[in-house]
Amino acid sequence: MARIFDNIEQQLLEALRATLEISKRADFCVGYLNLRGWQAIDDLIAPWSPDDGQLCRVLVGMQRPPHEDVRELYRAATGPEGLDNATALRLKTQFAAHLREQITLGIPTGRDEAALRQFAQQLRAGQVQVKLFLPYPLHAKLYLLFRDDANNPITGFVGSSNLTMQGLARQGELNVDVLEHHATQRLSNWFDDRWADRWALDVSADLAQIIESSWAREGGIPPFHIYLNIAYHLSTEARAGLTQFRLPARFEHDLFEFQKSAVKIAARHLHRRGGVMIGDVVGLGKTMMATALARMFEDDLGFETLIICPKNLEPMWERYRTEYGLRGMVLPISQVSRQLPDLKRYRLVLIDESHNLRNREGRRYKAIADYIRSCDAKVILLTATPYNKSKADLSSQLRLFIDEKANIGIRPERYMRREGMSEAEFERRWQCKANSIVAIEKSDEFDDWRELIRLYMVRRTRSFIVEHYTQDDGNGRHCLVGRDGEKRYFPTRVPRSLAFAVDDTDPTDRYARLYSLPVVNEINLLHVPRYGLGNYVDPKAQKSASAAEQRLIDNLGRAGKRLMGFCRTNLFKRLESSGHSFLQSIDRHVLRNQIYLHAIENGLDLPLGVLDAGLLDTDRVDEDAEGISGESENLLDGLIEAVADENGMPHDMARAAAIYAQYAAEFKKRFKWIRPSLFRTKLADDLIEDTERLQRLLAEHGPWNPQQDRKLADS
Repeated sequence: MARIFDNIEQQLLEALRATLEISKRADFCVGYLNLRGWQAIDDLIAPWSPDDGQLCRVLVGMQRPPHEDVRELYRAATGPEGLDNATALRLKTQFAAHLREQITLGIPTGRDEAALRQFAQQLRAGQVQVKLFLPYPLHAKLYLLFRDDANNPITGFVGSSNLTMQGLARQGELNVDVLEHHATQRLSNWFDDRWADRWALDVSADLAQIIESSWAREGGIPPFHIYLNIAYHLSTEARAGLTQFRLPARFEHDLFEFQKSAVKIAARHLHRRGGVMIGDVVGLGKTMMATALARMFEDDLGFETLIICPKNLEPMWERYRTEYGLRGMVLPISQVSRQLPDLKRYRLVLIDESHNLRNREGRRYKAIADYIRSCDAKVILLTATPYNKSKADLSSQLRLFIDEKANIGIRPERYMRREGMSEAEFERRWQCKANSIVAIEKSDEFDDWRELIRLYMVRRTRSFIVEHYTQDDGNGRHCLVGRDGEKRYFPTRVPRSLAFAVDDTDPTDRYARLYSLPVVNEINLLHVPRYGLGNYVDPKAQKSASAAEQRLIDNLGRAGKRLMGFCRTNLFKRLESSGHSFLQSIDRHVLRNQIYLHAIENGLDLPLGVLDAGLLDTDRVDEDAEGISGESENLLDGLIEAVADENGMPHDMARAAAIYAQYAAEFKKRFKWIRPSLFRTKLADDLIEDTERLQRLLAEHGPWNPQQDRKLADS
């Protein structure tokens, strides 16, 4: 009675190995062949001698084709005209390619490498012969084992198990053994007929060659070959863009070669991924490149272009739109909240100075993102500063056209490897798909972000252009040569110091008084507690903190010392800039301290998030702040002006209270908020001490009179 092997109660692999140990020859006919699965039985084949007729013949009848066109070839092979040599060769090539791909999947082990090398040796030695059966799909699973035994010369196994580790042992299958003489002989004849078919092609040498040229090869690979292989794969996107896309004739004449290359590569990203960021440094012609890219998609796909830009760039973009025949309109970013909801559908959206859209909570950001999604628009982003405060600035811009649930084709590999996390563990911890942009945002590894940049950004520096696109003019300088033959040079930057006199003996010399040891000492003595809040957390109060509050406290602990040092340094930087800038920064610092003191005294939540050292620069732009006058003003300056317009200029705590009220009412989402009761009373003490120290400086050195500014006069 036949035995049943279902890999549950009885495994086929155990019976197959036990029979192979006493056999001298074997014939296998399987639908699929897995090269790594061969290691389940390779040690039993190794002692066989082909000269004595000891070998294993493997007939692969239905290797899964990797592409639809190969399935079409199979269907053609079963037609009335049958196969021809060209068709058979194509099928054989596809089979080899699939096996080559199979070897590259997964992370190889030492056992995998040893098994593949042994398989190659067995193929070369003739211990194993493999044929690909092409006349028609053959889904049979037959294992015949031959031995010198008058009573049982052939043992057969027939069923559903392929020659893979899963089929032989790991997944549920159904197989039976065949021992009856007449039946096993008929099975052997059936195998021989198909083995001898004209279109059963021997692929033994091909398989050996695939293994010997893979990572499992015996000899080492020269490092330069590895470098070339890496360069080839990393340049796939660039090579595809350069060969697949053509510029409109006018731009072929107007653009330099480095600009043409950028446009074509950007076109590849835009066509394939729905968006691209052109992040070349200042002065390389991003506006011209973006215009050429938009014109390409208008000509090829019939798109119209919506150009969103800062108000001061609107005239420039109107000029470019008219001169280069772009179909569409230019919209200042200050108008997007009002106009986008009712605007016609533009399939291409170009956003200049896209770094202005770092804040995903801003109304402008949401209006633009909603419009892009509703129009299914492709997006071109232009910025010379892809990220400023954090790498999240970059992902915020890319999220304008990347759905957070979309598969972007990469994972935070370095982060997962560092943490020892599998994909499933990562997804359980962060509750997001590992191959999404949200997953990349969880990583603090720059290499993970570099992969994101590689997919969506085109960015070159001046030094890169000089090295790869310029030529020597004969005088030792590098130049770009246009179609007109004119030589064009990047300006040589020569830093110069502008000196001005400081007279310590002149009581009216404001700089002499500011550049003094007492002022430096006052700044160095500042506690700057707002930038080190983690140092003021009350351990007892922390025990009652909610999970959300604890996360805020943890973040404060990580950022404190760095921001505190940067704050003092930045004040000295403002002093170097000008006396007016220094005193204005002092005034803003006092005001922020007073806002915190107002909140503490009244039991109100403290605002976190925007109040960092970067905002000490009063010329810094908080570009997505809504409801303030002027696109170049930061949030605090705008609110100071608003308070002054409505109430005159209130002083001290009245001014702080008025601005805190606007923070809490109009800009609540711009901040994270935390209870002041979580902090020790020393926080208020240090805020008061710093405020009094800085107010003494203001009283002694302000207000600033530009008529007495020697630096301004000497510049």
